Amino acid sequence: MSVNVNRSVSDQFYRYKMPRLIAKVEGKGNGIKTVIVNMVDVAKALNRPPTYPTKFFGCELGAQTQFDTKNDRYIVNGSHEANKLQDMLDGFIRKFVLCPECDNPETDLHVNPKKQTIGNSCKACGYRGMLDTRHKLCTFILKNPPESNDSGSASVKKEKEKKNRKKDKENGSGSGETGNQDNIDAPEAVDRDDDDEDWAEETTEEAQRRRMEEISDHAKNLTLSEDLEKPLEERVNLFYSFVKQKKESGTIDGADKEILAEAERLDVKAMGPLILSELLFNENIRDQIKKYKRHFLRFCHNNKKAQKYLLGGFECVVKLHQVQLLPRVAIILKDLYDADLLEEDVIFAWAERVSKKYVSKELAKEIHAKAAPFVKWLKEAEEESEGSEEEEEEEDDENVEVVYSSSARELKVETVKPDTPEKEEDDIDIDAI
Repeated sequence: MSVNVNRSVSDQFYRYKMPRLIAKVEGKGNGIKTVIVNMVDVAKALNRPPTYPTKFFGCELGAQTQFDTKNDRYIVNGSHEANKLQDMLDGFIRKFVLCPECDNPETDLHVNPKKQTIGNSCKACGYRGMLDTRHKLCTFILKNPPESNDSGSASVKKEKEKKNRKKDKENGSGSGETGNQDNIDAPEAVDRDDDDEDWAEETTEEAQRRRMEEISDHAKNLTLSEDLEKPLEERVNLFYSFVKQKKESGTIDGADKEILAEAERLDVKAMGPLILSELLFNENIRDQIKKYKRHFLRFCHNNKKAQKYLLGGFECVVKLHQVQLLPRVAIILKDLYDADLLEEDVIFAWAERVSKKYVSKELAKEIHAKAAPFVKWLKEAEEESEGSEEEEEEEDDENVEVVYSSSARELKVETVKPDTPEKEEDDIDIDAI
């Protein structure tokens, strides 16, 4: 069964069709995998190598992919439904197939590994532009350009060349040479035309400014994709420099969203509170918790790993300002707890184990000893709240009575006030009667 390449178009006579994805789950346990049976046919309809959409699935699902081009087997690790993969394929088509101008899929990718650029040209409307290279798949495309990776299209080209040679032989050797020259020189001619068009563009200041913005945006995208390939330590240093620059420029107060976006871009979100603690906290940490609460909440809300890094950053700050902060450890922890930056479970887990990951073991023991009163208070408060909740539930259960009525169709639940004990009657001596 075929579907429209652009599934947002509901026209049944839409000319661009592709087969519906067929997925087959194989294996069990850790070895379970999903084989996309007709990936070659789907990729052919999209005019893309079958490895591209398969790798796109792996990037989106966070799963490993395997390619067996000889046997046309394209595999994504894990168990995935065909409908889910079909919806995901729509995202690939939007980003890497459809023309941004006319929404037609008659596009070609032009990969330049030296300049690390991916161009996109449309045969329908003549659009030529650059792809946004921030997606992880772009790294794969740059390393595996369509010509070198698309075995299907290569075989088609070979078949066309054979047909041309046969025709050339029939028409004579001279025409064959001219035919081959046309095949070789055609792309160069196209490139020359494009260069002429570029030089023939407007030379006004506004047009020049627009072109410079496009170039700078593209360079920025290339930098973004390269940053993700760097080791964790380098990415953490990049994030540190970004936050430090915001602080030094005086724009950090309103830059909480930008800081979070940069951490997510560099894939260091969990470690964000550790960096923020180092740059934003000093001996006046209590006031700074209130001031930068929003910054830390963007990282720590419902993220226990980030909260653990926050506790590590807190220990580092105490190390730098021991005289002022060590006696106030308990009250600072309470400030962090009241600001919803730390959850009870995370505090209890931290209190149970003394670690020398961020500070010396001796200092860590001192910090835990100073924090003990707060941890004890927190445990008692939790136990009291649980006990009061249980008592309220028991009282509610005692004061509820189910009333049966022959005339009523449904059971009624009524709250009954507890009977006040009546005065006890005088004891009667049975023997005296």
